Amino acid sequence: MNKTFVIGDIHGALKALKQVLDRAEIRKEDTLVFLGDYVDGWSQSPQVLDFLMQFSEDRPCVFIQGNHDDFCYKWLKKGELNKQWLYHGGQATIDAYNGIGPDTRKRHMKFLENLHNYYLDEGNRLFLHAGFTNLRGVEHEYFPEMFYWDRTLWETALSLDTSLSEEEYRYPSRFRHYREIFIGHTPVTRIGKMAPVNAANVWNVDTGAAFKGPLTVMDVATKAFWQSDPVWRLYPDENGRN
Repeated sequence: MNKTFVIGDIHGALKALKQVLDRAEIRKEDTLVFLGDYVDGWSQSPQVLDFLMQFSEDRPCVFIQGNHDDFCYKWLKKGELNKQWLYHGGQATIDAYNGIGPDTRKRHMKFLENLHNYYLDEGNRLFLHAGFTNLRGVEHEYFPEMFYWDRTLWETALSLDTSLSEEEYRYPSRFRHYREIFIGHTPVTRIGKMAPVNAANVWNVDTGAAFKGPLTVMDVATKAFWQSDPVWRLYPDENGRN
């Protein structure tokens, strides 16, 4: 039986990506869903994109768009600079593109241009980078940027009263459309964790690889997960994201 795996925010950490994929029990017929933020933070953002494009040539992969990917795309396409982006890892990406020619940049632009806002599988499991705000679900979202910027979905999930069952309607309506929701975007290191965290029917798989945490791959059915070493140990001469 084919499996589905989900992977959290990578943030330019190619060493961690290769390490965790080597550790995970993934077969070529299994689907791997990447939750976005492939760039910004560590020094190998262009190499991460190259690796992902090659990796997906002979296996099913779904690539979700993150907010950092949107920043990077706008910079590659239009030279658009955003002070917030530069401060939060964008400068490392700009530096990493020094010496990389126009053909590679065009390939990366095409890859980033074709990222998905969300993915809904046959088991009614939703995958997206951050969240959504429309009470009727992702297909009715008025503001597509929320798919890679929203934090209210996760904040709401964390605040729900876990003493009640789903049948007692503890879930707000936007949660009840989907069997499970898998996100990244907000590192669980903010609440002192370094493993995937479940709140309500939401699973947060961003284990802080951009900062001091590891990169994580999780089997969405069994919830078994594999992690890289803490990423900063793989890049001892770098600072990662602020």
